[in-house]
Amino acid sequence: AWPQWGPSVRAVDAPQRYINVGMRGRVQTTPGLWLPFAITSWEEGRAWAWRVAGIPATGHRVTPVTASSCRVTFTIPRWAPFYVPVCRTALRRIESLASSPDD
Repeated sequence: AWPQWGPSVRAVDAPQRYINVGMRGRVQTTPGLWLPFAITSWEEGRAWAWRVAGIPATGHRVTPVTASSCRVTFTIPRWAPFYVPVCRTALRRIESLASSPDD
């Protein structure tokens, strides 16, 4: 579902639908460039991090708050402060997807 919520991801080519540590694949960026990725850490359904083109990228964490809500957090590498607006857009998209009625 990365392309649905990730503003910098147009498409994903991966061997499995769900990520796990060590998984490798490639992502197509918004400009159309395909880059390799690797999942570098994975906490079952709670958190994950990855490298894109060998460079540490955003970390992702979901923390339960109540039985029907959670907090989503992105960890942005120090070298990428320009990525803050991208993550804000992603959070808005995730919120919209989570609050949409099931089809």
